[in-house]
Amino acid sequence: MLLWFVQVVIAVAFVAIDIRATPEAVVMKWGFVIITAFSGLFGALLYVLSCREPLPGTHEQYVAAKWRQVVGSTMHCVAGDGIGILVAAVVTAGIGIPMWADVLCEYGFGFLFGWTVFQALFMRSMFGTYGTSLRHTFMTELLSMNAVMGGMTAVMVPWMSHDAGAMHPSGARFWFVMSVSLCAGFLVALPMNWWLVDRGLKHGMMTVRHDAKPLPQASAAAVAGAALTETTFRTRLRHDPGSPAAVPAPSPQDAGHGHHDMRPTTSRTRLGWMTLVSFAVFGVGFLVAGLLGDLSMQR
Repeated sequence: MLLWFVQVVIAVAFVAIDIRATPEAVVMKWGFVIITAFSGLFGALLYVLSCREPLPGTHEQYVAAKWRQVVGSTMHCVAGDGIGILVAAVVTAGIGIPMWADVLCEYGFGFLFGWTVFQALFMRSMFGTYGTSLRHTFMTELLSMNAVMGGMTAVMVPWMSHDAGAMHPSGARFWFVMSVSLCAGFLVALPMNWWLVDRGLKHGMMTVRHDAKPLPQASAAAVAGAALTETTFRTRLRHDPGSPAAVPAPSPQDAGHGHHDMRPTTSRTRLGWMTLVSFAVFGVGFLVAGLLGDLSMQR
């Protein structure tokens, strides 16, 4: 276990220092640092393979791959939700509530923080106002959160049920179990985020350049295309703010940002079915927790 925490420190230091030179949005940079704090070398590997610019001026092309967009989307979700989940786990420790209630508290805290802060607040420039951002990010955060908690609950509850030393945040085993559980949540949430990104309901990586240096031709074309797409969506939002296909343009300070295309291509009916699927994933995780662990035990 000591080796786990040592490799986490090394991985976080590497990502925190190296990512400063990566032309990525600030919220995504913080997300990678946070996910690395949860997962150590696994998070650092995700950063290198999915976001780190291999050569100057190539970030737009590099992160355009669908799987990299999905990794970015999932990472962003788990980083925000994970903070809320950990806060809830610390707050509820030792107050004597049953494990099933603790899981629901962690779900609530995680969803609210991930939705209102990491999604709506940090991404408000893409939607014009905070209120609009809240409306447009609610469903995507809900679907992703259900998958995260499904995977996390299936690991956390059985582990803590058989290891009383992992129940309290004053011990190292608690943080180890929570870290491993969040990694499980990340893996379970990948397919759901793939669907969300594929349907244009979520974005993954972005490119933010603060200088005026010219980009290679292909990269410049990617930035220009993204800017034109965003302008079109701003017009849609202005005429129909409630439209699920409306994605507003970035604010003026986003002029150098290479936002990736978010063009919703799914119906409300299909979104409704996927919402049910996401709750089913959470339910399966809860069922596994009950079969392999003890949901009635007191924390």
